Formats: sequence, C-alpha cells, structure tokens
Amino acid sequence: KKKTVSFSTMPNDRKINSTAACISFMLEGCELKKVRSNSRMYSRFFVLDADMRSVRWEPSKKDSEKAKIEIKSVKEVRVGKKTPVLRSNGLSDQFPDECAFSIIYGDNYESLDLVASSADVVSAWVMGLRYLVSYGKHSPDAPGTGHPSLRTSWISSVFDLADLEKSGHIPVSRAVQLIKALNPGMKTSTIELKFKELQKASDRHGTEVACDLFVEAYCELCTRPEIFFLLVQFSSNKEYLGLKDLLMFLEVEQGMEGVTEEKCLEIVSKYEPSKEGRDKGYLAIDGFTRYLLSTDCSIFDPQHRKVCQDMAQPLSHYYISSAHSACLLEDNFWGRSDISGYISALGLGCRSIELVLWDGPEGEPVVYTSPSAASCVPFRTVVGLIDQHAFAASAYPLILCLVVRCSAAQQRLAAQCLRKTLGEKLYLEPPNPTASYLPSPEQLKGRILIKGKKLPPGCEDSEGEVSDEEEGWELARRLGQEDRESPEGGGPRRVRLSRELSELVSLCQAVPFQDFESSRRGQRYWEMCSFSEVEAGRFANECPAELVSYNKRFLSRVYPSPMRIDASNMNPQDFWKCGCQMVAMNYQTPGLMMDLNAGWFRQNGACGYVLRPAIMREEVSYFSANAKDSLPGVPAQLLHLKVISGQNLPKPKGSGAKGEVVEPYVCAEIHGIPADCAEHRTKTALQSGDNPVFDESLEFQINLPELAVLRFVVLDDDYIGDEFIAQYTIPFECLQPGYRHVPLQSLAGEPLPHATLFVHVAISDRRGGGRGHRRGLAGRRGRRVREYTSTKATGIKAIDEVFRTATQPLREATDLRENVQNALVSFKELCGLTPAANMKQCILTVATWLLHSDSAPSVTLNLAEQYPPMEARGPIPDLLRKVLTAYETMIQTSRTLIESADAVYGKLIQAQQAGMDFHKELHRIEAKEGLRGRKLQKALESFAWNITVLKGQADLLKHAKAEALDNLWQIHNAGQSCGIGRNGSASPEPSRLRPTLEPIPE
Repeated sequence: KKKTVSFSTMPNDRKINSTAACISFMLEGCELKKVRSNSRMYSRFFVLDADMRSVRWEPSKKDSEKAKIEIKSVKEVRVGKKTPVLRSNGLSDQFPDECAFSIIYGDNYESLDLVASSADVVSAWVMGLRYLVSYGKHSPDAPGTGHPSLRTSWISSVFDLADLEKSGHIPVSRAVQLIKALNPGMKTSTIELKFKELQKASDRHGTEVACDLFVEAYCELCTRPEIFFLLVQFSSNKEYLGLKDLLMFLEVEQGMEGVTEEKCLEIVSKYEPSKEGRDKGYLAIDGFTRYLLSTDCSIFDPQHRKVCQDMAQPLSHYYISSAHSACLLEDNFWGRSDISGYISALGLGCRSIELVLWDGPEGEPVVYTSPSAASCVPFRTVVGLIDQHAFAASAYPLILCLVVRCSAAQQRLAAQCLRKTLGEKLYLEPPNPTASYLPSPEQLKGRILIKGKKLPPGCEDSEGEVSDEEEGWELARRLGQEDRESPEGGGPRRVRLSRELSELVSLCQAVPFQDFESSRRGQRYWEMCSFSEVEAGRFANECPAELVSYNKRFLSRVYPSPMRIDASNMNPQDFWKCGCQMVAMNYQTPGLMMDLNAGWFRQNGACGYVLRPAIMREEVSYFSANAKDSLPGVPAQLLHLKVISGQNLPKPKGSGAKGEVVEPYVCAEIHGIPADCAEHRTKTALQSGDNPVFDESLEFQINLPELAVLRFVVLDDDYIGDEFIAQYTIPFECLQPGYRHVPLQSLAGEPLPHATLFVHVAISDRRGGGRGHRRGLAGRRGRRVREYTSTKATGIKAIDEVFRTATQPLREATDLRENVQNALVSFKELCGLTPAANMKQCILTVATWLLHSDSAPSVTLNLAEQYPPMEARGPIPDLLRKVLTAYETMIQTSRTLIESADAVYGKLIQAQQAGMDFHKELHRIEAKEGLRGRKLQKALESFAWNITVLKGQADLLKHAKAEALDNLWQIHNAGQSCGIGRNGSASPEPSRLRPTLEPIPE
C-alpha cells in the first residue's frame, strides 16, 4: 500500500500558540522560497529586524537597505496562491496552496510572493505580520509583556479556586484533573507528560505545581494554533474578539444573516469563560474555541433539524426511510429472539417496516426474528409495540408492508388484531377515483397504511387466490418451507388471501410489475410495485428515464437480493437517483450504505420523508439518472472544502497497531448521480498524536446538489487489522459555510465523544453553467468559447417552431449570467480572494488596503446611488486602478442583468408555456405525424429536454438577479461599516432585493 507523506512541519516542541511565539519565530528567521514574476524560485533567509520595524532577506544582489520591507508599508498579507505570480501556470502545481503567502506592500501595491516548507511556517509569519501591521504605529514592545492578558488572569483565577490550602501550589493530580475538566477529551497521559516536561525544563521537580507552571501548561496544551490564527485574523487587537470583530466573523466568514451586536453578546455570555471577558463583551481564545466546537456552530444547518420541506406534495414525491424484514435475521445488534429491532428502526425515523406473517404453533400468526424456528414472536406483540412507537420519532404516515405466508384463518386473526390494536390510526378510506396522485404526508399525519395484496373486484368469497412476489421467500428457504410453498408446474406463486386482510389495504395495493408502457396506460395511482435489487438495478442501467417517469406517480419499493445472506446492504443512491421512494435497508448492518441512508434522512427533521429534487417530480422534465455531466437548468456548484485538523481521534477498534499513535488521513467522498461521485484524500498526518493537522484543500463539482451526500471518513495509514477510525455523513443541502467542526461517529453511527474534524466549507456557483472544464486542459483565461444551452428538434414542425422562438432569449440569458459571473471572478481575484468569497469580503479587503496606509489614495463608494460607483480622487497605483476597473465592470454587468432579466425571463416562460400547451395533445400529434419506435422515443425526449431547459434557464436567470441584488446590498452594508462609503444613510430596502419574478409552477 502506497503511503503519502506530508510536508515537513515544525518540530513538535515548537508549538506556535500565541502572537508572542510567532514574533519570536520571525526574530530567529527561517528559509523561505522567494517567487519572481518570471516563475523562478530562489531560497532566501528571511528575518524580522530586532526593532520589529522591517523584514529583511539575504543573500540579495540589492543593497541591504533595499532587500527589506518596512512593516508600515504593508497593506495586506494573503494566505495561499492569491496573486497573479503565484497563480501562473508554471508554478501552480509545484507546491500546495497552504504553503504559499504574499505580502502586498508599498504605494504601488507590489507583492512579495513566498513559499514555505509547511503550513505551520506560513501561519507563524502571517499571524506575526498581521499583528505588527495592526500595531505598527504603536510601541514595538513584544506582545505578551506588561499587564497579564485576559486569558492569563482567568487561568490564574481557576488555579486560585483549586488551591484550597492557599499555599500557591496544588498537587499535580489535581492540576491534571483541572485541565481535563476544562478540555474534555484530552488524555490524562498527555497532560501528565506536559507537566513533567515543564518541571524538568524549569528544574522544579516534585508532586506540586505552582500557578505560573499551571498557566504555561494550560496555554501549551489547550491552545489550538489553527483557531488562534483565525482569531488573530479577525481581531482588532490580536488578543480577543470584540463584539464588532465577532459580528464581522459571523457575517463575512460564517455566512450568517441578520447578526446583531446583541446576538454577539449572547454568544460571548454563553461561551467566554472569564467574567471580565463576559462583562466587557470580549471573546478570547478559549471562549472562541468553545463556540466553534458547540452545536451553535455545527456543520449541520440547524434549519434542517426540524421539518423544513413542503410536506403537502403527493406521497410519491418523497423518499421514504424503509427497513427490510431481514433487520431481524442477524443478531449482533438487534438481538436474536426479541423484537427490539422494530423499536430501534422506528426511533431512527423509519417510516416503512416489513412484517412477514407465518402460521404460529398456537393458532395465531407469528413473526420470525431469526432463521431459527424457536425465535418467533406473536404477531399481536409486534403490533402492540408498533402502536406504542409508531409516531415517537415522526408524526408522518407509517407504511406496514405485510408479506402473507400464513393460512387464511390466521390472516383473519391478524386483521382483527390490526383493527383492534391500531384503531383510528389505521387508514381504511378507499382511494378517490377522481384524483391522479396519492394524498400528501401532511394529509396522512398520524396514520398507518397497510401495503399488501387485495382480492380482485369480482371476488365475493371470504377468501381468494392472489399472485405473490419473490419477496420474503429467503426466510422460507432458511426455514426449510420452500418446497411446501412452491407451486406445481412452475409459473408465478399463488397464495390464499382472506377478505378481512384484503379490506385493510387502501392506498398501497401491491401489484405485479409488467412493463413501463402497461403501467403508464393502466396502473392506478394507489397501486405500487416491489422490485428486487437485481431487477431495479437492471432498469436503472437500461432505462433510467422510464423508471424516473414511472416514480413520478407511483410508489416503488426496492428490496435486497436474497443472495445477501449476510444481511449486507445495497447502495440506496443507485435507486434514489431513479426516484425509487422506498429502498429497504438492513438497519442492523453498519457501514457505508447505512451511513448514506442515515445521513440522507437527517435533512428534514429526521421525519423519515425527504422531498425529491424538482427535476424528478415535474410532470414534463428531462432527467438522465446516469448523466456524466451537468444537467439542463440545474445550476452546478463547486464545493471548496479545507480539512484543517482533527481532535481527539480514537484508535481503530480491533487495531493491532503498535503504541498509542495513529497516523490518520481523511477521505472526503461525494455520493450522488454518477457525474458527482468523487473521492479525494488528504496527506497522512505523521506522528501527530490525537490532534493531527492536515491543512489541505479539496474541491468537488456538484451537478445535482439536491441528491448529493458528503461523507468524511478518517482512516489510519499505519494500521494492522483495522484502518477505520471514524466517519460522518451529511447531505450537501445541509452544509453550513465557514469554519465548522464535524462531529465524528463510529461505524455503527454512534457519536464519538469529543472526536471532531475542523474544516472550512465554501460553496460557489460553477463559473459558466455550461459544460464543466476538463481539469488540466483549460486554455488561457478569457479565451474559453462560451457554450449556449439550446433546444432540440422534435421532428414535429408546429412544436419546433414554438421552441425556436426561445433561441435568442436562451443566448441572452446565458450572456447576462456569464458576464456577471466573469466580472465577479475577476474582481475577487484582484482583491486576492477566491471565487467562493462574498461581496462583503471584497469591499472590506479594499477598505483594509486603504486604511493601512499613511498616504492612502482617496477612494470612496458613493452610496447615494442604487449602483454605487467606486470613485478615486488623485493619482492611484496600478493595482488599485485595476481593482476599480474590475469593480466598474462588475457593477455595469450587474446593472444590465437586473434591468434586462424580467423581459428575457418573460420570453423564456412564454415559450415554455406555449410548449406545454402541446403536452396533452402530444400523443395525438405524434400519431398524426406517423412517429413510431425510436423516432417517437426521440421526439418525447427532445420535448421533455426543451421544457426542462426553458424552465431551468428561466430559474437560473431569476436566481442570478436575486444574487446581483444581494451583492448590491452587501456593497452598501460593507461600505457603511468599514468607513469608505459616503452619502449613504441606509442600505437598500430589503424589499428591493426581492426578485419580482414569480416562481414557475410545476
């Protein structure tokens, strides 16, 4: 197995956890690579002068007075490849993004581009430089001198409380417990070792610890450099976040809206440990760390913790969390001879449970909980438990899938038991023959539906014969009853069904599947089919469009292959992508497939129902489940994921690895339609203990965000026997942007206490919206040929003429969107930001340049105008002129978009509605035109493609207009808060930001 080795980092004993440590490191100096504009790199020794007023490098051909940069001339310090020189093609692949940084300095905004040996070295220089830039005009005393900091005072007060004897010393054991209580998850052995190290270094041995040593130990153990680095970036004074700093961090970096200083004060009061900090509204490093680790700052969007989707759509428009009866066949988690499996499944929000009824020895039906004939439970006991727990986790309808393997006499007892136990919860109303779709989950709240066979309409007897499917026969085979149940002479199996049980079936009548054409012509909306995993897989591969179309009106259930005798699971995504609502899972078998299922159903308050993507619900839409590229009308997005560090990672279970140290790496996986499935891994963090630093950026293109799931897996590169450490699975739609902690879980989905990954998440629209660039093959920027989405010919003249009227509006819509998108990217790049940055960050960056200069050029934002111009008075340097030009282009393209969008939108919708007028007559027109076979199929596909493209492009234009208006609001807001705005009494009215375009009806 090939191992990947990380960049060399600082020695473990050299932990940069304070501004003083950064500046101390810079005063000693280190080797960095200096990058020239000709793409060549030269190793130079960089050092901070003793007076801390300038940074020098040597050797240099320049005069020693010229081979330096004065701190007061520094405008900005950028992390990553954020300048034209570092972005150039010749260099970009030679070093990772996290090892590069740039110093922008001087009146001409020149850049000194540097590459370090590791991200740690970059952090030290960037943190130290930013501190010095902020305090360059003040006394150059080293930070940390003078009066004790907010943090030191607090830690000392904690020590004083623990010093019960008031002797100035506490026992080492008490000190260890104190630090462990303040930092849950830290190993006792780690704390004890730190005290021994510090006692040895200060030559103070013994069983007692003084206050200064306790403070030092706490600061070294409990300061996470990556969080300290973040605090320094946003802090006005580089020691703590004031209310304005915290507000800026939450709005700009975390993407929170409507944040007030009152909200920030609540956060400080809740998380800042020191009383002084709480009283003054300061969030120091410990409070900031606690906040970032809290559920208030979770990666999972809190909106999705409760039901947040439209629950009034037909039942067939939702994915439904479903369990297979085999959840009772294996024993390790669910138990061999009890039925706790049902309670567990219902507690996890499962909304479809399968019950296989067998003849019981005492005249009443039973349910087997394992292949052993001894482990059966009376059916009434199971129904009683279901009655108690059916709606404990979710109020939405529960579907009981009855598979009948018992005699008609015992079926009558089962029916009586269901009626008597479940009472009014049982849904018995006959289907409405005039409706076209099933009722909604909202209408069926608190009801239990029975899925099963029904006697044919003409049968007047108390029982009759019905056909049977394969499902449930694997248990018969294991019980040795297969021969007894098999029909004579082959053909489909037939079973006897009692009228009493038949009458309990209403909205979920099980019928055999023939073919898609027969279903389209004759299947009624309350009838549903079950498919074996093999059969459904064949349809998903050979005719995915027909399966998607079938699932718009009808429920379908996919059950595992009988060959899965180990109760392993199929991949639910293989069937979700085709719209199959009920994919029956073996809940007791942990692993990737159950992670995907459990993660997926968290997104709607864990209620067991998830609304399918609109493109899979609309009556006329083109969707290819096996698409290898972007979909018509669905905006592709880019996920920028930075895996920063891990905390308190456990050893792999069952691992025989030597010692306590793991060598972890992180795999980030995207699961969704084939075009989205991807996996990237970080470097291995070598000899990193329980808190590894990865500092690695990964990027994914997501073509159908509504169906994508992100899974983090932490693995051990130095394993013997077992490499799995932890995992966490989250739907793409539930991701929160910004700096977040990922709460890691075990293989069985149980939370691992205090084990987390620290990540940064940013999501941006993919530039363009046409076909994705092939990585590594892109030409020069700006020379890319623009691709336009177009309609396809159906072969029917009248219909094609209607769609042809949309050709020009489609081009106009693409031009409006892409012109703004390109202008935005250029402006962000010149500001030294990534395409994922927001407009507020751009304006604040420009403001920072202007404020960090004594001879700052006069640049202001005129907020009196709806489209605020950025105006300069007097001469300005070349870089700033380029920024102003890019800003002007961005404002003008945004203005054109905002003012033209409604008219173009109207033309697209007009063409779409004119096309839809043909829909009901489509089959008559096709017959008249003589279209058959492949030509007919092609015509139908082209028609659906055109309708989808027109609606999708109209939606994209509406979205782009809303974003452009939001950008204007951010410009006003940032201009006022950072001081470069003028004539602005208030930001634009929120109502002005609301797009005037109405949503398109499905």
